[in-house]
Amino acid sequence: MPDFSSGNNWIVRSPTQNHKLERIEAFLSNYAYKPHRHDTYAIGRTLSGVQNFHYKGTLQHSLPGMTMVLHPDEKHDGESGTLDGYRYRMIYIEPAMIQTILKGKPLPFIRHGLSNDIRLFRAMDSFLNNINNYMDTLEEEDALFDLATTLCEISDTSSNQNKKFDYKAAERARECILAYPHENLSLSDLEKHADRDRWSLSRDFRLLFGTSPHRYMIMRRLETVKFYLAQGESIVNAALNAGFFDQSHMTRHFIKTFGLTPTQWKMINIKR
Repeated sequence: MPDFSSGNNWIVRSPTQNHKLERIEAFLSNYAYKPHRHDTYAIGRTLSGVQNFHYKGTLQHSLPGMTMVLHPDEKHDGESGTLDGYRYRMIYIEPAMIQTILKGKPLPFIRHGLSNDIRLFRAMDSFLNNINNYMDTLEEEDALFDLATTLCEISDTSSNQNKKFDYKAAERARECILAYPHENLSLSDLEKHADRDRWSLSRDFRLLFGTSPHRYMIMRRLETVKFYLAQGESIVNAALNAGFFDQSHMTRHFIKTFGLTPTQWKMINIKR
């Protein structure tokens, strides 16, 4: 296991006022992320080295000058393509933030998870430059609008353009999950709250927010776990406080989502 407490591997998290958007800078030299998936967009750029990752069944190589765009709930891994390690910056954005701009359009999808489009590269500057500084609320909102509209311009979502979605019903279901994070909700519960039949609701939720209702609920609990771990809470208490049945139940989901165990996450979550 790599020594996350050393200078060989580190992650710096940017100060933020918005928990729905996380910015990081990292350097990894001797650690490979296990295959995992999260319900956010992961968008960023490699600053130095070669960043290899499997995406949609193909090995991709991110180099400086490219933009990585990993779609919500798409499985991927990550490792250095050279012995020198790689340095990168990334933002993780909840699809719900994108939908505040799209208002029910299909989420943008970038084929192969990599883009050489200069428009997208420039749209990311506000998020990835000066990553150690806070972003003003209006600055963040302007940057999010530029990013969402640019993603739509260059994305491949033509197959979903003519489908009908009930964005308001899907948003009501999402709000219900957020309001009752510890409850064992069912599709029947969401159907009643959203006033839309469960199977149409489930389909719309996946296409508009990038993941299933159940997966969305699990991810909100995992974000709570990360909050407690960052505050120094034990793994057992973090799991129970977040609404998981026990530590092992939480840990299985944590590894599948972040490619790290909770203990590894605590060790790598350090400041330079």
